[in-house]
Amino acid sequence: MMYQEKYRQIERMLRACTGEEDVLLTTGGDHADLASTIAFKRAKVEKQAPQKIAADIAEKLSGNPELGDIRVEATGPYVNFRFGPSLLGEAVREATEPGYGALTRRSGRVVLEHTSANPNGPLHVGHIRNTVIGDTLARAFRKAGHPLEVQYYLNDMGRQIAIVSWGFEHLGIDRAEGEKEDHYIARVYVAANRAIEKDPAITEEIDRLMQKVERGDAQTVKKFRTAVSLCAEGIRATLAALNAHHDRFVWESDFVRIGDVDRIFERVRRMPQAHEDETLWVDLTEQGFEKKYILRRSDGTSVYSTRDLAYHTWKGRNYDRLIDVLGADHKLIGAQLRATLELLGEKPPEIVFFEFVSLPEGSMSTRAGKFVSADALIEEVTAKAFEEVTVRRPELPEEERCAIAKSVAVAAVRYDIVKVSPEKSTVFNWKEALDFERQSGPYIQYAHARACSILEKAGEFERAYHYETDHEVALARHLARFPAVIEQTVEELRPHLLAAYARELADLFNAFYHYDPVLKSEGETRSSRLALVDAVRNTLQESLGTLGIDALRSM
Repeated sequence: MMYQEKYRQIERMLRACTGEEDVLLTTGGDHADLASTIAFKRAKVEKQAPQKIAADIAEKLSGNPELGDIRVEATGPYVNFRFGPSLLGEAVREATEPGYGALTRRSGRVVLEHTSANPNGPLHVGHIRNTVIGDTLARAFRKAGHPLEVQYYLNDMGRQIAIVSWGFEHLGIDRAEGEKEDHYIARVYVAANRAIEKDPAITEEIDRLMQKVERGDAQTVKKFRTAVSLCAEGIRATLAALNAHHDRFVWESDFVRIGDVDRIFERVRRMPQAHEDETLWVDLTEQGFEKKYILRRSDGTSVYSTRDLAYHTWKGRNYDRLIDVLGADHKLIGAQLRATLELLGEKPPEIVFFEFVSLPEGSMSTRAGKFVSADALIEEVTAKAFEEVTVRRPELPEEERCAIAKSVAVAAVRYDIVKVSPEKSTVFNWKEALDFERQSGPYIQYAHARACSILEKAGEFERAYHYETDHEVALARHLARFPAVIEQTVEELRPHLLAAYARELADLFNAFYHYDPVLKSEGETRSSRLALVDAVRNTLQESLGTLGIDALRSM
């Protein structure tokens, strides 16, 4: 593909010019189609101002005939590359091809773990951001050509699961007709906790269950697995409703069963930072942590951190790049995990930490007032979406309006969450998320539907790729950037970049459509503009698909 060829060509030229291997190109916004920050890196080596280095690089490259009609210039410390008319026309042509934005298949296996909520109840609103960030990154990695496996790590050995298992055995709570599996598990868990509050002696029974499962007691292991499997079925259904998919559910207890946890114990004991008294713990003071990193309790059972070390050791030996998506409340244990893996000589994961998503006060609160399940949120937003679709398209059959509403609801939830960079907290407001005019997920879907409508009215047309007006050129330039955005998203693990790209594409398309007539234009201008609309349609479809959102043809 032309764009990839030019992208790689510019990378090669920058490497040859600077001697640097890492010359990642990014989209240049309004200033350039591609940009490089290589001058910042060279400034440390050459002991010169980045602006001077950028100017020198631009001067050296500008005379290279391989660039064709690409203009290279320095803007402050940045080396910017601007595509000329022939390349823009070629970029639009490529943007009409199926699968546009896909990059050359890479070597090296990637494993991405996300969501991994404890299986003692349904996913709630607090988990959704983990799911949306993780699934969007997974889609971007596949789009970028990386062999990828997405995993959900099932904590089936913790105290919470022991409490559920005890509740199953002692409380006799039956599953209600039509009750979703994970909601049933939550009901058992809540009831068991209430029983423990009334009779603290039950805690000893819970401890015994945890010791039994650690020893591999077959009956206890089976009871734990039954409860977790049931909950996992409900969680899978919620994930499917959000268009999220995991390739593998990894069971925490497997690392105890196959001896990996015992091997971690033995390796840790040989570390100079290890201490063994009543517990086994690692001193990470030199790594900047004051708290003990405890790996074995006084009763001899392992803790979550130990099994996490075994899990990541296994991942590091089977995959080339490890990525975890974790909430901000896991920053300490995530950093301790990385530090300990490094001390063990194992590969640490890259961790995407995210702040939490919340709801406006008083909206959609449960009677218990503790959390809103993801199922309840999806149901509520789908109902609101159905109302909106009915107002806009009352002539459609109810079944079709329902189908559109489901897709619009997922778009509203996923886009509203992913558009904010992970390190920033966000509040989900369904009114804003469902606003077709406010740069929401449905707003981008609507731009795609409009492009489909224009092309349907146009019928067959001769294709041309000649662009002159400001709006045509701005739209063509933005279309050309899509592969670079995919590349940047996976390199920097920042899915909000893709969300911003899709919104900007919808904005530019709406401006173009408003100022430059398409169907009423004639000759080469009409052919070129229709080709541009088709490129927008296709690129919106590809970007929405990478965001896990349906590209609707009619809304």
